[in-house]
Amino acid sequence: MKPDTQQLNNLSIQVRRDILRMVHAVNSGHPGGSLGCTEFFVALYQNLMDRKDTFDMDGIGEDIFFLSNGHISPVFYSVLARSGYFPVAELATFRHINSRLQGHPTTHEGLPGVRIASGSLGQGMSVAIGAAQAKKLNKCNHLVYSLHGDGELQEGQNWEAIMYASAKKVDNLIATIDLNGKQIDGSTDEVLAMGSVKAKFEAFDWEVLEITEGNNIEAIIKGMTEAKSKTGKGKPVCVLLHTEMGHGVDYMMHTHAWHGKAPNDAQLEAALSQNYSESESDY
Repeated sequence: MKPDTQQLNNLSIQVRRDILRMVHAVNSGHPGGSLGCTEFFVALYQNLMDRKDTFDMDGIGEDIFFLSNGHISPVFYSVLARSGYFPVAELATFRHINSRLQGHPTTHEGLPGVRIASGSLGQGMSVAIGAAQAKKLNKCNHLVYSLHGDGELQEGQNWEAIMYASAKKVDNLIATIDLNGKQIDGSTDEVLAMGSVKAKFEAFDWEVLEITEGNNIEAIIKGMTEAKSKTGKGKPVCVLLHTEMGHGVDYMMHTHAWHGKAPNDAQLEAALSQNYSESESDY
């Protein structure tokens, strides 16, 4: 049985606590985007994806996910652990030497749930498209999901891949764009304005949907369920997920400053006090 909305919201609070503790413990990491994508990851792994009980790299017979903007690894690791891929206690090794939980996900450590190394931005779209085509060749009817930053779309490789996916009718792919309007050096408009991302994907002949409440579990499930209904119809599917970087921590929101900065002791306590649940189980 899938968790209900309250359980998913409680898990989102727990994941936020994990993110904050992880980056604080090593004074390093990317809390802003991780906090902004928390509800998306919780909804994806706890409700939307058809997953097998055990992890294998082939991914045949199940939906699979690729994280392209790998710097938001804290939310990825937390949700993987809380979804049973590896022990929650291992979150305490985040960014330690020889840990399986490196700052950007890699594959040679063999961490369950991680399918690609994603430290370099702009490559995940190509990988996800290739995996979607492999599923078709393997006659696997499951879906490929991917997540990309909006600032990441400034990388040119994306657009070659986006053009390829529509030309080759890769219609078993749902690529989600974290549309928070911020990146490490400022707003995306200030760094390199992209105009209408929706119009661009539509011009490349993708099916495009928008989730305007990207930090609302119910809105995400509704929007992504609609996206699933659009697959298998000859076009790749893009979901524009409007999130708030640093969501859930008042002093991290509405600014790009916490893209890649860890909170100090006092800031951690303030953030944790805003993310409290009676069902918490910190590692």
